[in-house]
Amino acid sequence: MSQPEQTESPEQQTLNSEHEQNVALVNPKAVCNVCKRLYRDPKILPCLHTFCSDCISQLEPFSLSSRSAEKREGDTAERQEHAAVTVTVLCPDCDSEVDLPPSGPAGLSTDHLALDEVFLETLVTDGPLGCDLCGEGGAESRCEVCCFNLCEFCCQAHRRQKRTASHSVQSLQDLKSGGSLSRPVLCGLHPGQELRLFCQPCDLPVCLECAATLHRDHRCCPTQNVINRHGDSIRELVTVRLRPRMERLKDSMLKVEISQEALKERMDATANEVRAFARAYASAVEAHCLSLLHRLEELRVQRRNLLHLQQAQLQQALLDVGGSVEFAERLLSCGSDAEILSAKGVTLRRLTSLAESSYDPPPEAVALDDGSSISFLSWEPAGEVGGFPVVGVIHAKTVDLSKCTIEGEGLQRGTEGEQGLFVLVCRDSAGEQLARGGEHVLISIVHKEKKNCTMESTVVDNSDGSYSVSYTPEETGAYSVWVCVKAQHVKGSPFPLNVKRKFRHHVGTFHCCSFCSGGGSKEARCGCAGTMPGGFKGCGHGHKGHPGKLHWSCCSSFVEQSECLPQSVIAAISPRGHLRTVEL
Repeated sequence: MSQPEQTESPEQQTLNSEHEQNVALVNPKAVCNVCKRLYRDPKILPCLHTFCSDCISQLEPFSLSSRSAEKREGDTAERQEHAAVTVTVLCPDCDSEVDLPPSGPAGLSTDHLALDEVFLETLVTDGPLGCDLCGEGGAESRCEVCCFNLCEFCCQAHRRQKRTASHSVQSLQDLKSGGSLSRPVLCGLHPGQELRLFCQPCDLPVCLECAATLHRDHRCCPTQNVINRHGDSIRELVTVRLRPRMERLKDSMLKVEISQEALKERMDATANEVRAFARAYASAVEAHCLSLLHRLEELRVQRRNLLHLQQAQLQQALLDVGGSVEFAERLLSCGSDAEILSAKGVTLRRLTSLAESSYDPPPEAVALDDGSSISFLSWEPAGEVGGFPVVGVIHAKTVDLSKCTIEGEGLQRGTEGEQGLFVLVCRDSAGEQLARGGEHVLISIVHKEKKNCTMESTVVDNSDGSYSVSYTPEETGAYSVWVCVKAQHVKGSPFPLNVKRKFRHHVGTFHCCSFCSGGGSKEARCGCAGTMPGGFKGCGHGHKGHPGKLHWSCCSSFVEQSECLPQSVIAAISPRGHLRTVEL
């Protein structure tokens, strides 16, 4: 929708603006909501909102619709074309779609109540009022019967005429103080004629001349005779249907407003709770941050002091050794035989003392604390601060080699050609497993008899303080397993490892030893009805057997035992297919 454009001079715009402000302060019912000025020819839209006729004509059309009409004999082409198009605009107040009559805003009904408000507003604000009869002089009185504003001359003439001599004429000054007045509704076709009749077929109020000419064949009645019937229909719609609906809508609106206010209050309260929580949580996080930084500073000072102590010890040891070595070398290079022999005793005692008991840490044990053991775990729970759970801890645990453990049978026993496994678990001085990886772990597996025989191993950092070690031996025998962390052996290292030969499934011929269980009788028979090829001499055991069971044994090239195996051993080995027992 568009606002009406006004082309006025700056002076006129200023006057209009001042007049609009004054009108808005006194009576908004006399002001158009589009141009914000007093109504000028106010027209009523179908939605019952009133605007100036010029303001309605300047509204932007919302749509144009063509309505097909049957051509009638006698209708001109201009009339048919004029009746075919309907303009739809949007109401500036309620945004409803309303159709304008084909004649435009002029075909809309005039809002006479708005005109009364404009007249009353003009009267109150001391605006100029012209005479409704002569149109020349300034109005000073008003006839309450004719509803005409009269100048002094017309007022005297109005009282002299016989027909109007009995009319009640009031001074405009008295009407201003009373604040009430009414205007006659005049005919638009016959100026000066009041609409006093109502044409029932046309459903329109008409004047006397309209009834005598345009509506002479229609039934026209005085307005006071039909006002009750038509007023009652309006009153019934308002009282019976629309007024209760309006009350229900007001109640619903009140509920919505109450809900909106409650929603706003709840949202504001919740927002305040969120802000208070955020501030408290931020304070807790800030306090936790300061605590972490304080802990980190303590660790820095502690570790720095240890390094300074180690540095001082090394520096003192270096001075002691360096000074003694320098003295000894100078004595040997520059001293005579007598000088050397005379200083030999004290020199040897000092050098021997330094060589045997002076501070001499191994290189791998020097400066081990480079800060790599300090880490920040951002997602690890750190308890509560001020009632709020916080995360993030400083881990400064170091490996205690005496507390480290090794899990898995692969450290003690291995099988030729099969992968062996064991796990190194790094622990701190309290025996707790470290929660991080990154330690330098060295695994060395060497054959005890064959020094050149080594075994390659693979170390996998599990990032939780544990390290998985795997190896595959290629030769049997005894091995030594070195497990070192940061170039130092863990407790128990080196560990012994025994690698045995892998048992192979025998695919040859099994022989029955009936001599052992047959009491030395070569006529003994096996439970499977088989016999020993070559008699009992093939067994080679050379002793009397034990009664009760016959033993199946592999050929002598596969079983190295020189005597009959006990039942428990046979039962343990039999699943692999080497030995098994049968009942007699």
